[in-house]
Parts: sequence; C-alpha cells; structure tokens
Amino acid sequence: MSLLERLGHQVVFPPDQTCCGQMHINTGYLKEATPLVRHQVEVFEQSNWDVIVAPVRFVCRIHRHQHAMVARRAGDEDLAERVELIASRTYELSELLIDVLGITDVGAYYPHRGHLPPHLPFATHAARW
Repeated sequence: MSLLERLGHQVVFPPDQTCCGQMHINTGYLKEATPLVRHQVEVFEQSNWDVIVAPVRFVCRIHRHQHAMVARRAGDEDLAERVELIASRTYELSELLIDVLGITDVGAYYPHRGHLPPHLPFATHAARW
C-alpha cells in the first residue's frame, strides 16, 4: 500500500473484503466457494475504483479465471458476467506498475551482492501471463 501511495495513488482496502476462496477452489469445493465469490463481487461492485490490485499472482489468477468458472459451474451466468467485469480491472502489483502505469523504477534499492535466489528469475516475470 505504501508503495502505491508514495507513487501518488490513493489506496483503499474495502473493510468487507474477505477470503477469495482459493483454498476451496483449489481443493475442489466449488459449491462452498460460490458464496465467497458472490461476496467478493458484491464488495468490489460497490467500489468506484479504477483498478483492483492483488499483491501476488495467484490471487489475481483466482479473480481473473477461476471465479467465473465457479459461478458457471453453480449455474449462475449473471454472477459469472459480473465476475468478468471485475476481473477486467484486476491486476497483480508488478503488472499494474510496469504494464499499466509504465513505471519501471520505484526507487527501491537492494545493496546486497551475491547469489540470487533460484526463484527470482520466475518472480520477476510472474505477472507476464
């Protein structure tokens, strides 16, 4: 949040936001995930925000791809369409910064030298689907 605020953006965290249902969806409990999907849609529909920012890729993927699938499997096409509208303005943080806002330098500094962690090359490209 502080990064986006430092870059001049207003950040709002909806107090009614809850679990996105990832645990339920990933383990096959789609029926149990449906009320969570519906609640996420209701919370984000109330907003007048330009974008919704997820801090990590998997949360963005849940919103973009799996929520509509959950709604359709529950037979709720209206909910699926509402999910897709929200998904169209949902971004992972690095994707928002680089691809949408065109920011490649946020003024961060990492003074340490040495071996890079093996996951770093993947992490730096994680937002590029």
